[in-house]
Amino acid sequence: MTKLPDFEALAIFAKVVELRSFAAAATELTLSKATVSKAVTRLEARLGARLFNRTSRRLALTDAGHRLAERAAQLLADGEAAESEALAQSAAPRGLVRLAVPMTFGVKVIAPLLPDFLAAYPEVSVDLHLSDQMVDLIGEGFDAGVRIASLPDSSLVARRLCAMPRYTVAAASYLARHGRPTHPMQLADHRCLGYAYLSTPNAWHYSNAQGEQAAVRPSGPLRVNNGEALLPAVIAGLGIADLPEFIIGDAIVAGQVEVILEGWHQRESSVHLVMPPGGPRPARVEVLAAFLAERLAKRRTARRLNSD
Repeated sequence: MTKLPDFEALAIFAKVVELRSFAAAATELTLSKATVSKAVTRLEARLGARLFNRTSRRLALTDAGHRLAERAAQLLADGEAAESEALAQSAAPRGLVRLAVPMTFGVKVIAPLLPDFLAAYPEVSVDLHLSDQMVDLIGEGFDAGVRIASLPDSSLVARRLCAMPRYTVAAASYLARHGRPTHPMQLADHRCLGYAYLSTPNAWHYSNAQGEQAAVRPSGPLRVNNGEALLPAVIAGLGIADLPEFIIGDAIVAGQVEVILEGWHQRESSVHLVMPPGGPRPARVEVLAAFLAERLAKRRTARRLNSD
């Protein structure tokens, strides 16, 4: 296997050439003079050529040193520029954020917030990926993702953005034909509409204020992989659905569906921003996380007040 160039020794050599002194290079690089000398000696051994003619009073480049000096100086300059650019990327909000978001939440909630974010941070751009499937953030190169669930243990770093309640609902026409269930276990006798990407897609879990719990495996005529696709069916009275507020909230307010199972609640999930482990994260990701946390908290408060 070919060995990598000794970039450290090349950079030290370039600094010695620039300052015409081993001691001065050591001072500027905050290294010992012995370390600088060993780096140059190591480079000479690797190249099989002397780079300096040294006396107690004078330091002069050899022919080989002259030939190498310009390229080494360019390597040092390129390295310093690359590091400065990387530091600037981390310190100031600029660059591309690749963000994965569930389809309907992305369209209805996240996308309307982005114009204000992009106006506030004109040097940041966003690549918004919309999918209800669980995206592999690390494998697919995403900076962050939005997940709406009770998160399982994971190596991902999660930041809670806001609560997201769920409601079990049905249209008045369905309830008139089939009756109104008052206990979750009664859902087994009803037509239920399912969402494929729940963390437990084949079960709805409920609890009440008395601590009683119930788990139901609903069945019915329709199962979808996008929650919003259930709206026409539930509004038309085809069956009972359990959906998050951002999908079903407007239909509840408009009277198109009714909340059932009073006193029982599905496990309340939360909206999280999840990010790959490690850090520190670039400023562009941090400002987007802070922006979403602020705006989604305000939205949740407004929606709660409007429903009271």
